[in-house]
Amino acid sequence: MNTPPGHSPFKSKGGLQRVARALQYSLQGLRAAFKHEAAFRQEAALAVVMVPAAFWLGRDLLEIIVLLATIVLVLVTELLNSAVEAVADALTVEPHPLIGRAKDIGSAAVMVMLMFAGIVWFAVAADRWNWFG
Repeated sequence: MNTPPGHSPFKSKGGLQRVARALQYSLQGLRAAFKHEAAFRQEAALAVVMVPAAFWLGRDLLEIIVLLATIVLVLVTELLNSAVEAVADALTVEPHPLIGRAKDIGSAAVMVMLMFAGIVWFAVAADRWNWFG
């Protein structure tokens, strides 16, 4: 097989088969996250509670979508952080300053997203119940 320079021979060509494989790989990724990542399991469990709460707390479609978006963004950020950690651990489990930095930055991304989600949920609740006048 002759692959042009700069193109991976492992990349798919397109079509419905590509969509089916992409779905398969995505589901494998979710299963791996549930199996190997305690933080993802905790955040997913919290999402099970928070999704119905978003429909209860949000007063209109926009508030509900914003609340749901924060839940999704927390999960996506955790998945990306877990991916960085998996690649880093595949390279080496020995201490390395750049790998440590990458893991710390991924963890910081999750923390920032969790803080943002908390602020959004607090703001929507404060507005709904008129906590500040």
